[in-house]
Amino acid sequence: MKKTIALLIIICTYHHAISQQRPQYTQYIFNNYLLNPAISGIENYTDVKAGYRNQWQGLTDAPVTSYISIHAPIGKQFTEGSATSFQGEGNNPMSRSYVQTYKASEPHHGIGFHLVSDKTGPFSRTDINLTYAYHLGLAAHVNLAVGVAGGLSRISLDRSKVILEDPSDQAISDNNESQVQPDLGAGIWLYGPRYFAGVSAQQLLGRPLRFSDYSASNQGKQVPHFFMTAGYKFYLGEDIAAIPSAMVKVVTPVPVSLDLNMKIAFKDKLWVGGSYRKDDSFSAMAGFNVSHFFNLSYSYDFTTSQLMSVSNGSHEIVLGLLLNNRYKVTCPQRNW
Repeated sequence: MKKTIALLIIICTYHHAISQQRPQYTQYIFNNYLLNPAISGIENYTDVKAGYRNQWQGLTDAPVTSYISIHAPIGKQFTEGSATSFQGEGNNPMSRSYVQTYKASEPHHGIGFHLVSDKTGPFSRTDINLTYAYHLGLAAHVNLAVGVAGGLSRISLDRSKVILEDPSDQAISDNNESQVQPDLGAGIWLYGPRYFAGVSAQQLLGRPLRFSDYSASNQGKQVPHFFMTAGYKFYLGEDIAAIPSAMVKVVTPVPVSLDLNMKIAFKDKLWVGGSYRKDDSFSAMAGFNVSHFFNLSYSYDFTTSQLMSVSNGSHEIVLGLLLNNRYKVTCPQRNW
């Protein structure tokens, strides 16, 4: 059976490339919750974020990703207590004085939900996950959270965008263009007033992927994705902080992916930053904490891979809402 070269490239890209089985995010530091369920309920308000990413703009059928995520703590002891909350409006978590008064988290539970839609060429997928986490203060400046995520993934193939040399080829069936698979993820998150570190995994079930009922056709597989990330806050002044961070992504059998980020925050109002993704891109980022109700951030990727000749870069925008924000927080206290 013969397929066109274009189809081979698309299938190999989807099943083996780092970025295509699961979407990649330039602003992962702004919403690590998408990668690690242990972050569920880390703040003392309901965190809502909606994001849109247009990758490799100018390239036909390049990846387009959109998502919405919601997570919150549960339990009156946490949401109404003062040990893990700001004492009032204006307390800036980016200031040195905040570190001196920081207190570890009260033991509490967190729950959440995220919906991610990703489309690349003829392939599209929708992931729906519910998450749960348990947070525990280990010492005055040390917190540990563990979390799990479970849900469903719907993976579809648009048959009209695939051209075979032989129209009767059974490599792709007309009646097997989408499938729904169970999904499972887990994570650990260690955090304090000046640092965070986490390890997480997605697609742990490794379910098979096949777009044909023909027994001799090639069968793909969902492969586990592992993420390791860490960051530390350095003070450049009373109200200015620099936060370098890194993320390592491991997806066998492709090469390890490395992201390096630098974010500089000015009080609790504005942050700017830059990012480098190994063998892929450089990025510029900026965000505004408009009020204690919502914030906005944007990033632009300058492509450095071989796609730079056909790509105009990648755009990503994220809108955040802080619901039930009884202490009028304008900047995340524990997940920056």
